[in-house]
Amino acid sequence: MIETQLHMWLVFGFIAVAMYAFASDRIELEISAVAVIAGLLLLFYFYPLVDKQGNDLLSARDILAGLADPALITVLSLLVVGQGIVRTGALEKPIRQLVTLRRHHPIMAIALVLTIVMVISAFMNNTPVVVIFIPLMTALAERMHRSTSTLMIPLSYASILGGMTTLIGSSTNLLVSASATQAGHAPIGFFDFSVPGIVLAVAGLLYAMLVVPRLLPNRDAVTDGSAPISGKQFIVQIEISPDSPLVGERAVAGQFPSLRNITIRFIQREEKLLLPPFDDLVLRPCDSVVFAGTRKSLTDAFADNPEILHDFLENDDQSDSEPNDKQNTRDQTLAEVVVAPASRMIGRALHQISFHYQTGCVVLGIQRRSRMIRTSRMTDIRLEAGDVLLLLGKRQEIMELRNNPDVLLLEWSTRELPALALSLRARLIFGAVILSAATGFVPIVVAAVAGATAMVVSGCLNIHQASRSIDRRIFLLIWAALGLGAAMQATGGASYLAHQALSLLDGAGPAVVLSIFFLLVALFTNVLSNNATAVLFTPVAISIGTELGVDPMIFVFAVIFAANCSFATPMGYQTNLLVMGPGHYKFMDYFKAGAPLVILLWLVFSIFAPLYYGLL
Repeated sequence: MIETQLHMWLVFGFIAVAMYAFASDRIELEISAVAVIAGLLLLFYFYPLVDKQGNDLLSARDILAGLADPALITVLSLLVVGQGIVRTGALEKPIRQLVTLRRHHPIMAIALVLTIVMVISAFMNNTPVVVIFIPLMTALAERMHRSTSTLMIPLSYASILGGMTTLIGSSTNLLVSASATQAGHAPIGFFDFSVPGIVLAVAGLLYAMLVVPRLLPNRDAVTDGSAPISGKQFIVQIEISPDSPLVGERAVAGQFPSLRNITIRFIQREEKLLLPPFDDLVLRPCDSVVFAGTRKSLTDAFADNPEILHDFLENDDQSDSEPNDKQNTRDQTLAEVVVAPASRMIGRALHQISFHYQTGCVVLGIQRRSRMIRTSRMTDIRLEAGDVLLLLGKRQEIMELRNNPDVLLLEWSTRELPALALSLRARLIFGAVILSAATGFVPIVVAAVAGATAMVVSGCLNIHQASRSIDRRIFLLIWAALGLGAAMQATGGASYLAHQALSLLDGAGPAVVLSIFFLLVALFTNVLSNNATAVLFTPVAISIGTELGVDPMIFVFAVIFAANCSFATPMGYQTNLLVMGPGHYKFMDYFKAGAPLVILLWLVFSIFAPLYYGLL
């Protein structure tokens, strides 16, 4: 008994050190997680935990079992599925159409966007959801002449709130389910905790929409909103092919709908030169359109109308024998290169250097930093040292430019274009994963792994893109947390903490204990990570429920909700860190906005949960 207690206190020491290491910026999270696993292996190898019969209660296999835990595999697989959605832009067009319905009511549009974020986050990993919506919220802020700092934290909060409504809404939920199953309980169903989760999510969303923007400062960076307007523009030339989506497009107020936020310099039509304004002008096949646009406006135009890229590819491939099809526009990357000093390209026009033949990349536009380019056609511009070329090509072709002495690749500028031609395929796979898991047709881990495999096999992702979607920080942190959870369960640490907590609340009813327990977990999740908090407190929750003689799953669900209350610190949840840059936030901004939200959800849960679960 004394030896068991010593093991338990050693594990508590490991947990304390791990909590400090995970919350500290001095040590890389990956190093901390691996060190925790290594420490547990060494401890229980040299000082094993055995029962009266001499059986090893916590072997190396038990400590390392988290690597094959279905919850971890499910989380990693869902990250791949989510990356497939982002890579194909499967959600961008529907989202833009929904927001366009409210374009004359920006405040309603913000409420609509946050609601959509919450709903999508119930069925998809929160991180890619926030990545998709950050540009959209930035555009809405500009339209409303508001600071982006008033909208980014509400975006993160909406995704976290949506994640607490279904089993796959957050990796936290899956880990709690895994820990409960490890302790001998039945797996949690897809919608088992959705009712109280929706109540908490709606209350939190109203707070995020109505109160949080008033608490956040009006803080904009110097470059916000000014770079796209005052920045340098690329000169672009496009030859309209007979099957181009631009054929038949009519100018409205001097602008073509597919080329929004882009300045049309002129249009060459046979021997005629058409100059602005272009009211009611209709584009025809073989028109040569020369226009100027920023990197952002060009990227937006290509994302909205990927078929436009065919015109660039076809015009550059006229001398090639390979057929052109939609495959050419897949896996395409935009990048910028600078014409190097002493480059062989200096003094020569684009049609003279055969750039596409030599590199496989297409020149979309030219930018001259020193002055505005004035010329009749982009192909007539003679290159100078320092000119910036906007290129389109496959990632491998772009990366090979590192060794090209004629240009200097600006690697920070590389960005993959969404493969919108595959968006329907990605939506079907994503829908099949959700439907299979929600109906119980197959276990969640089977649906997730099959969905991730389908994303790669169908071409929505390649192996490189799929592997990049797996965040090693999440992987190692979950692994370490599962190892600590197994150690705490085997040494009796969970039962000890539960007994001590109940002794402090001697005489209190289950409703009071549940409320205090929720608040305790919510506090820990903001200083530790949500995943580690969930795994460490699930065994404690089961023990408390058993001691009180009530259904332990009520306390397990409390862990799910409280561990998702990662609102008061930027390191509490990954989406909080994602919006920190775009929103120009400081640490105290999260505390001002998030601490009241934690208290609000605690009060709502303390009132609703006892009524819903019959604890009064």
